[in-house]
Amino acid sequence: MSELRYCPVKQRWTIIAPERKMRPDEFLAPASPPPATSPSPFRYGYEAQTPPEILLLHREGPAHSGPSWQVRVIPNKFPVLRVEGEVSREGVGLFDRLTGIGAHEVIVENPDPAKELADLEVADVVQVLRAYRARLQDLRRDHRLQYILIFKNKGVAAGATLPHPHSQLIATPIIPTFVKQELRSAREHYARKERCLFCDIIRDEQRLGERVAIETDRFIALEPFAASFPFETWILPRRHSHDFAASSDDELRRLAEILRDFLRRVRVILNDPPYNLVLHTAPSFHPRPAHPDYWGTIEHDYHWHLEIIPRITRISGFEWGSGLTVNPTPPEEAAQFLQDADPERDNNAQDRG
Repeated sequence: MSELRYCPVKQRWTIIAPERKMRPDEFLAPASPPPATSPSPFRYGYEAQTPPEILLLHREGPAHSGPSWQVRVIPNKFPVLRVEGEVSREGVGLFDRLTGIGAHEVIVENPDPAKELADLEVADVVQVLRAYRARLQDLRRDHRLQYILIFKNKGVAAGATLPHPHSQLIATPIIPTFVKQELRSAREHYARKERCLFCDIIRDEQRLGERVAIETDRFIALEPFAASFPFETWILPRRHSHDFAASSDDELRRLAEILRDFLRRVRVILNDPPYNLVLHTAPSFHPRPAHPDYWGTIEHDYHWHLEIIPRITRISGFEWGSGLTVNPTPPEEAAQFLQDADPERDNNAQDRG
């Protein structure tokens, strides 16, 4: 029987509809990217086709004869927000308008256009995560910026416009609505119980064992109780931590291990689906008189995490009109599929190519 489940973090409802049950091989096939008509501007040797890099990270380990860089961060050629100028707000009747100040960057994850995160060595995934951390730390020095969102769109159905594997960063002069909601949920839970909401969720999921997909000594990948989409997954540090930018090198390595493991399992189960990956972390820590309630307890009540959503279902009129989502795969079943998957099967980029 179908049931409605409520998420205390997102503060929204999802309909879990097992009558519409779909096994992984029954989901819509991912859209194929359009054939490349020219070499990727992100690949090694084509650096002159992009703006000058903001950050360059080299491959760690013994010297090799390959490309001279492993991760390259560049300004987006077509930014949604621009870094030049000052933030100003004005009223337009009942509405508000802010100048489009911010930052928009591209994190090129490796020099090879055929290698996704799941194909990389763990050490190379670590370099991508280090680039995330470095850009967060740097952009937080700009007091105009209140939030920095790092995300990855893989595949056309997930919004990618170039097939070369990359992530993006958009920094905004406001705290986005969805992030505000998470901050508010965490703050309200802490005010009532003096405990982190996410830490409570982790403890409950470990105790129940129904929705844990992967667990290591430092991280946990779980299917949320009220997952809005099939195989929606959160990866969280088991130890309380509110700020990804404060992660140590060792923590990034452990995160790289579970992230690559998860992406390989998803590839096996769902035939290399398009997906969105989003990093949710604490906002910038400048004094913000307009938002005093977001500071103070944030070190205790918020918990950074990755959210990964395979794009294997479509949003319909019911979802748009009601705000409710319909998930045909109970998260308990998704967790079992992920547990049973062999992450090393069919995960060689050349074999797939």
